[in-house]
Amino acid sequence: MDEKTQVKRHKVQHSINEYTFPTEVHIHEVKFDEKYMHVELTDGRIISIPLWWIPTLHNASDEDRDKFQINLSRKMIIWDPEKCGINDEVNIADYLGPVREISEQTTADYSQEEPQKQIAEAKSRKP
Repeated sequence: MDEKTQVKRHKVQHSINEYTFPTEVHIHEVKFDEKYMHVELTDGRIISIPLWWIPTLHNASDEDRDKFQINLSRKMIIWDPEKCGINDEVNIADYLGPVREISEQTTADYSQEEPQKQIAEAKSRKP
């Protein structure tokens, strides 16, 4: 079969500059339910981490889980063993998955100054 597939093209509704790509991670709030630790970040994302991933939290009481502090850089959740039955620290960056360097992100290829020129250059490089 030599059947060709037709590709329908649509006009892009928003330029790449209108999108939000987080560059920093800061904890805003932490909540727990029976299965997850929900970490709300200052950029609006909510990361839900299964408690079984963190044995000290999984095996702790609800009361002890709630006795955490967020460090000054707002990147770590800390439990003080003198205040509760948990002796642990959680760095939220460890639970965000692999992070690409800014030079690898597509946003680095586009700037507000010359978007049309850069798009045309990118198209000309495609095989």
